[in-house]
Amino acid sequence: MAQTANVIEMIGITKEFGTFRANDDVHLDVKKGEIHALLGENGAGKSTLMNILSGLLEPTSGTIKVNGQEVQISSPDVANKLGIGMVHQHFMLVDKFTVAENIMLGKEKHRFGFIDAKEAEKDVQELSDRYGLKVDPKAEIASITVGMQQRAEILKTLYRGADILIFDEPTGVLTPQEIDELMGIMKALVKEGKSIILITHKLDEIKAVADRCTVIRRGKSIDTVEVATTSQQELADMMVGRSVSFKVDKKPANPQEPVLVIKDLVVKEARGFDAVKKISLEVKAGEVLGIAGVDGNGQSELIQAITGLTKVDSGTITLDGKDITNLKPRHITETGLGHIPEDRQKYGLILPMRLEENISLQTYYQKPYSKNGFLQHDKVKEQAKRLIKEFDVRTQSEESPAAALSGGNQQKAIIAREIDRNPSLLIAAQPTRGLDVGAIEYIHKRLVEQRDNGKGVILMSYELDEVMNVSDRIAVMYDGNIIAIVNANETNEKELGLLMAGVSPEKAHEEVKKETGKESESFVESK
Repeated sequence: MAQTANVIEMIGITKEFGTFRANDDVHLDVKKGEIHALLGENGAGKSTLMNILSGLLEPTSGTIKVNGQEVQISSPDVANKLGIGMVHQHFMLVDKFTVAENIMLGKEKHRFGFIDAKEAEKDVQELSDRYGLKVDPKAEIASITVGMQQRAEILKTLYRGADILIFDEPTGVLTPQEIDELMGIMKALVKEGKSIILITHKLDEIKAVADRCTVIRRGKSIDTVEVATTSQQELADMMVGRSVSFKVDKKPANPQEPVLVIKDLVVKEARGFDAVKKISLEVKAGEVLGIAGVDGNGQSELIQAITGLTKVDSGTITLDGKDITNLKPRHITETGLGHIPEDRQKYGLILPMRLEENISLQTYYQKPYSKNGFLQHDKVKEQAKRLIKEFDVRTQSEESPAAALSGGNQQKAIIAREIDRNPSLLIAAQPTRGLDVGAIEYIHKRLVEQRDNGKGVILMSYELDEVMNVSDRIAVMYDGNIIAIVNANETNEKELGLLMAGVSPEKAHEEVKKETGKESESFVESK
């Protein structure tokens, strides 16, 4: 691919928050018509750098050039005028509006003093056709898939005239098939002359679509490399600063008696519809049970019901032989449950409180952290320091508020707190979301270690490679049901992707057989 002048140059970018340097003399250049990956550990400074480029933050020092011209990007509006658009990880869409209404929001076209919705729909359709996005402008956001919602986000940036698109962790909630389609869309965009900055932790995605990759470590730019001539292992080692293992080193599971038994469970979602539909499931001591599925198929409600965060409508949940159905969360945790919640900020942390206080949230009222009704602050601090070191939680101090940590380090603090309690069942919902390869490697080891210590582990994740790598069995959820339970070492991404899309086990089996010419032995149970 012919690449000419730089469309973006960030030269010597430094950003200080008090005495902390989030970016330290960072250099980044992006060429016209390329996909440029930005890779780094949690807290390495990637988000800060992109917030500077998109106008959300201003640098302490350094220079930014767009198309060779030095610019001051003082706000997102200035970034938009310079042709820089952000495709957000968490979609900024109004559910009740149509695709076209969302896209034109804030950039409405008027005719005779009225919003010209028809003209907007026509413009959106033309953009959709041009880039092969296949989005219906008249569809309501609430009625379309997550993948389609993401395409609406992409259209929104294009509608505003963006030539430089920043994709922030874009594949977190997509099926393998949707990820492949997104990669195709990104390639089509750069063929049209757009330039893309891709923030991702997924090295296979970088290898699949990126031309070059800039690695940032602890606030500094380490190197920019050609992706075609750099291996995934080299990228990972460069990012973390040491050799990283991708494969979870684990011996075969030795499952024992069930630690969790769920019978005929029904859970309703906020609008009163059944989100979990008469599910029955067992998790054995000494195994990792993975839960796979596209976001919104009842996985979250299932986890919340087990942990006491939402009401069970009917059915029973038994932990270690004790009925925990509709008990309060504290009683459930005291029965022997550890929970790494899917939404770390809503359910895992109290953001204004100090990190040491957050780490003691499950144990502060017990000895040795409490004595005669009084907190023993020295013991709380001692525990926090130990876990911060053991789990590599990057913070200025155990006294820093949880809100001051990066998302990945907030997650590490929760994982440290829950694993340290040594529960008989550990539920890990999206435990590595937003984490870098080094942290993922460590957390996977800890989950397998729990299994090897005779604990039951539930791993709910939208990352198929994570579910396949860590789990012993995988329950696939679709539309509130478990449609199949498969052995992790006997299935593949194609088969799981089809099941996640609602294809019956029999048809998925046939599709895989047709493609590979091999019989699939993966199904241990069909629902």
